[in-house]
Amino acid sequence: MDTVPGEKALSEPPPSGPALGLTTEEAARRLVRYGPNRIQGKPRVHLLVQFLRRFANPLTLVLLGAALVSAIIGERSSFIIIICIVLLSVTLDFFQERRAGKAVEALQQRVALKVQVYRNGRLIEIAATDIVPEDVIALAAGDLVPADCDLLEARDLFVNEALLTGEAFPAEKHAGAGAASGQSSIPTNAICMGSSVISGTAIALVRRTGRATQLGAIAGSLRVEPETAFTIGIRRFGYLIIRLTILLVLFVILVNLLFHRPVVESFFFALALAVGLTPELLPMIMSVTLAHGAIRLAEKQVIVKRPSAIHDLGSMDVLCCDKTGTLTEAKIELVRAVGIDGAENPHALRLARINAAFETGLKSPLDLAILQGGARDADAYRKIDEVPFDFERRRVSVLVETEGARFLIVKGAPEDVLLLSSRYESGGGIAELDGGKRSKAASLLVDFGKEGLRALGVAWRAVEADREHAGITDETNLIFAGFALFLDPPKESAKAALDALEALGVTVKIITGDNEHIARHVCESLGMPVSGLLMGAEIDHLPDEALPPRVENANLFCRVTPMQKARIIRALRRRGHVVGYLGDGINDAPSINAADAGISVDSAVDVAKGAASLVLLQKDLGVLADGVKEGRRTFANILKYIVMGTSSNFGNMFSMAGAVLILPFLPMLPIQILLNNLLYDISEIAIPLDRVDDEFIARPHRWNMQFVRNVMLILGPISSLFDFMTFGILVQVFRASEVTFHTAWFLESLMTQVLVIFIIRTTGSPVRSRPAPLLTATCLTVLAAALVLPYTPPGAWFGFVPLAPRLLLSLLAITCCYLLAVQAVKYGLRRWLVST
Repeated sequence: MDTVPGEKALSEPPPSGPALGLTTEEAARRLVRYGPNRIQGKPRVHLLVQFLRRFANPLTLVLLGAALVSAIIGERSSFIIIICIVLLSVTLDFFQERRAGKAVEALQQRVALKVQVYRNGRLIEIAATDIVPEDVIALAAGDLVPADCDLLEARDLFVNEALLTGEAFPAEKHAGAGAASGQSSIPTNAICMGSSVISGTAIALVRRTGRATQLGAIAGSLRVEPETAFTIGIRRFGYLIIRLTILLVLFVILVNLLFHRPVVESFFFALALAVGLTPELLPMIMSVTLAHGAIRLAEKQVIVKRPSAIHDLGSMDVLCCDKTGTLTEAKIELVRAVGIDGAENPHALRLARINAAFETGLKSPLDLAILQGGARDADAYRKIDEVPFDFERRRVSVLVETEGARFLIVKGAPEDVLLLSSRYESGGGIAELDGGKRSKAASLLVDFGKEGLRALGVAWRAVEADREHAGITDETNLIFAGFALFLDPPKESAKAALDALEALGVTVKIITGDNEHIARHVCESLGMPVSGLLMGAEIDHLPDEALPPRVENANLFCRVTPMQKARIIRALRRRGHVVGYLGDGINDAPSINAADAGISVDSAVDVAKGAASLVLLQKDLGVLADGVKEGRRTFANILKYIVMGTSSNFGNMFSMAGAVLILPFLPMLPIQILLNNLLYDISEIAIPLDRVDDEFIARPHRWNMQFVRNVMLILGPISSLFDFMTFGILVQVFRASEVTFHTAWFLESLMTQVLVIFIIRTTGSPVRSRPAPLLTATCLTVLAAALVLPYTPPGAWFGFVPLAPRLLLSLLAITCCYLLAVQAVKYGLRRWLVST
């Protein structure tokens, strides 16, 4: 039968009996009935409702209230203009954010969780959100459980249920009738959404999906995520604007009342001030900028799952990663198998192949290398039981039978396997493993590491012929067979990527479970100096207070466990670093969660991809270096809008507040303030597409409210100084009437705000740093419209009158002087301005 478009057909045959699964048609009907398999998915809302919700914004409601008051008191032109401004702003915001949101959603679908499910009697791969009750799914080690299920078949299945039960140790699961175990409230024949498969395989029948699952019932408490540095910065920025707005509005109302000016006119003017100081397009600018950043990152092979993670990526100054597949090719080759004396030992290789062939957990690259060309070594054996691999024991054991005899075969970290062995294979016989031989084995491991060879220890022992089960306690008194040796050469591109990250101010720290000799060999091959080495055993003995300074000085961490990795990352964060972690295995999930920027790869296990906020389509540090640059570009453009908007708006509003003290009339009509603010925001719409200086990209940046406030307090008063200069020239030189004053200051205000964009957008020369063509076009179009407006019929609606050429030239001269002054101040404070 054909598969549904977008579904990937797999080759495995379906299980027998009730596990044939649903038909595509029945699954489609159930999807409509039960909805997508999401815990907190956004409900579908009609486009009209989405558009109308935009009017619930507090600022928009204030403007609508002002329009209503205008209509009541007969200010028809004010009513029409305010309504038009609100509609234009809301419509622009709606369509831009919708387009940006759809672009980001499409990118996220590329790395969405996939599940193997039986449909039409065939095993296919579909999105986890399309799973429905009564579906039959197949699971293996590394998979996230996508729904609440009953087990139909289970083989050596161990599941991590910590998210639901709080129990750190994996729970063993069995098919058939079952009850809750002593450790867990979840029956042993059931698995739940939010769990992950540690080892083994399973066929399961989906019972509940989405919010009907156990995880869905408690999702409200589980899904409260801590604020990121980006969201905290935006919130603080909002508080700053609110405080300034309240102070200015109260001041203006008080002054107007003291001078006995009309109450309604004073109210509208204060309201316009509040609007003028607020960067109302900030949500849209942020959404569009982050969406464009996500699209550019996708072009660089980086998929963004959480848009605010772009800021985290750009702010990252420490990257922690494993060496396998990141610094090395991950094309692991089995070189040879040797005994404890260093001589070739085919028996050790055969035992390793038997172990790898029967292991049902997640196959590592080492297992795949072992099985290449020798998978048939296990044909004469029958598997009885398995002790699955875990990252604390660092080994896997299988109980097998051949010709009526049963053996336990153990494969894992050589140091641990040696400790569990009491004898060793010697020249076809078996001898006691004494201290001298242990020293010889340790010396061999050092030599292997210096050659860049990774080793696995292989051991075995005979057990009773009727033994049916194996456990951890059976992994003792083993006979050590030898070492399986592997080679994983360094990547040719890794050195260039390390250099690129270093040039970007990102320190790379290697965290690996391998021994220090192999890790040093890889670092030396890539020209990466080891500034400090910290071993997992040392980390265990360091309290949390003593760990941060040690991890600061080390850049190589060896023989570490998953929990130790997470401790290292948390310690670096306590030192004030923004930390990224790149991982792709089951053991990497805690570290990905602990990092500021959790990064995984498209080929990673579901647990790792689910924890990550950024997914690389290639496991390559070079890809990540490109991603860091794009992250910084995106953050730079958001920062540009905030700095431009707050400094210009603050300067203009400060000027207006001061003008009410010295002028017998309002310096600008409320409608003119709203129009000024709208035109200025339109000129900045193309900022998400703007170019960014190499100087900004060259090093990490963090959200810094003090920087934003200081720039506003420096550039704002400079703008006000030239505004007051304009006031003086209009009153003293040109003897301007009230309407001429309004028109002239409207034009001067807009010209200074728009043209200073080209100064502030770069820390260097505005001539050399060229803006994006679209930004130039929007700015010049807005300026042209403003200059022409007083000479058109609509200009009269806004209270404008044509200006004499001499007055226009004076305004242009003032604007040029202002731009030169801002450029001079920027150069004088350049080093300070870029230290964000």
